[in-house]
This record gives sequence, structure tokens and C-alpha cells, in this order.
Amino acid sequence: MKIAYTDFWGDFNPLTFPLAQIIQNIEGMQQASSLSDTDFLLYSCMGSNHFFAPDNVVKIYYTGENLTPDFNACDYAIGFDRMEFGDRYLRIPLYYLYDEICEKMECKHFLPVEETIAQKTDFCSMTISNSLRNPIYKKLFAGLSAYKHVDSGGKCENNIGGPVKDKFSFDYSHKFSIVCENSAYPGYTTEKIVQAFAANCIPIYWGDPTIGEVFNKKAFVNVQDFDSVESVFNRVKEIDKNDDLYIEMLQTPALADIKYSKDRQMEILKSFLLNIFTLPIEQAMRRNRDCQGNIYIQERQYQIRKSNGTSALSSIKGLITRYF
Repeated sequence: MKIAYTDFWGDFNPLTFPLAQIIQNIEGMQQASSLSDTDFLLYSCMGSNHFFAPDNVVKIYYTGENLTPDFNACDYAIGFDRMEFGDRYLRIPLYYLYDEICEKMECKHFLPVEETIAQKTDFCSMTISNSLRNPIYKKLFAGLSAYKHVDSGGKCENNIGGPVKDKFSFDYSHKFSIVCENSAYPGYTTEKIVQAFAANCIPIYWGDPTIGEVFNKKAFVNVQDFDSVESVFNRVKEIDKNDDLYIEMLQTPALADIKYSKDRQMEILKSFLLNIFTLPIEQAMRRNRDCQGNIYIQERQYQIRKSNGTSALSSIKGLITRYF
């Protein structure tokens, strides 16, 4: 059996941890040399090459962005959404790929309090580089800056002479960290809050409205729990001025339940993938490959070719002739 990947971001290779550990234990599995010579295809949302994979390829979608899987295009999916779709879907947020920060996040409440406090020489950090995200971060930055200096190490509101290269080291000296997602969508939780916890900051979080299902709301400040940003500022000031309250939050586990630990989630991911990879190819197929399913894929191919400036007229004529 052969497996390939496409449409991921940058030079990211999904056939590394944690997938490599799973795939290496499957007898006969090897990396394919091309999309046309593979049995399984892992793909993401940063391209459209996957639409041109042969119909007999089992496709597994893995999102890195706030996008709901298109089950007309994939057989299986791994994403952010909180939903059930038989054996075709699994919610595994992308931050579980960040092995080191997950481990630091999970054990942050075991660290010696005196040592942690000694490291916290600064008030609050912020590392935001996407100016198109919800402007709530500007209100948080401005309001907290009026109380004490907030160090901004991203491209937005930068006040330290340029973007930081090591976010973890930057956050580590701060008591608090402003953490904002690109959008507020149920289930869409990225590595940002995990990074803040890993640096033993108290996150001031805005984003996933269901964040409390996974992360312990007693360990961070959830902006959406307050009726105004002024109330958020008052809560942060209260924590900052009350050492007992601050220490209590430091010693509170980041996770709401042990079932959300990296090790347990990786076991769930392993079971999900083994269910796919150990089936005969024909039995592993899930998406509709017949009439309307085939039309759907060919229409996507036509739109892609059209947007790329190439002719797709012959493809559409063939589609019409075949089905109508």
C-alpha cells in the first residue's frame, strides 16, 4: 500500500509525527512517488491538487484552518468541528502536532510556584501578526496598556523593535498573554492558548466559544465570559494584584479533563487511522464516486482549470456526454 500527501502549508510533511509512528507499524505501507500512483492521499486546505487524484484513491482531509470538511471531496476528515459523521470524521485540533508545547502545557501546574514567579518579570505579552483578525485584540491591547505596559512581539502593535523569533521565550517572562484566534467559531482552537499555557502565562483568551469543554476555565481569562472588555480589564487587574489568586490559577491544570491529554488523543487518532489503513481499498472508500459524486469532482476540476487560465471546455463536454 502507498500513501502520499499534498496541499499542505509550506514544507510541512504530515507523514511525520504523529502519523509516522502509526504508518510505520502497518505492514507494507510506503510513501508514494506521485498522486497518480498511490492508494491513500492525505491533503489539506492550501491547494487544489487533491481534486485531480484518481477516483480509486482513498482521500483523508486534514485542516489547519477554520474550514469544515467537504465530504463530497474526501472519504475521511480530521478537523476542528464538533460533530459526528460515522467513521468518516474525527476532531483532532492541530495543536496536538506540537508535541513539546503540549507536554509543557499539561504539566504547567506541577512547576514550583516560587521558581515560576521569579521568572515573571513582565506584565503581559501579545504576539499577533494577522491584522485582518477580529479587532478585539486592539481593544484588549489598548485597555491593558492603559493599566501597565503590554509587550507586543508580533507584527501588529509591535513595540519592541520588531517581531520575536522565539515566542515561547518571549512569553515566559510575562504573567499574562493576550491570545486571540482568527475567528470565533465553535471548536476552532489553535495552538495559541497551548503556547501561552506552556510558557506558564495566564491566557487572556478570545475565540472558540466552546473553549471550556477542553481547557479549564479556572486557569485562564475567557473574554467571552464577560459582558464588556472593561470587565475583562477589571478581572486581569484583580488577578495581577492578588498573589493568592494568581498562584491559584498557576496551580490549576490547563485541561478540563484528562481525556483531552495528548497521549489519549493520539490513541484515538491511531484507532481512527488504523481503521482506514487496514481495510481493503474498496471497503475503505466512503465518498460518492458515482454519477453526482463524479460530476461534483469534475465541476471542481473545471473551475480550477478555468481559474488557472487553462481550457476546460473538453472536460465539460465529456461530462455532459457521459451523463446526459
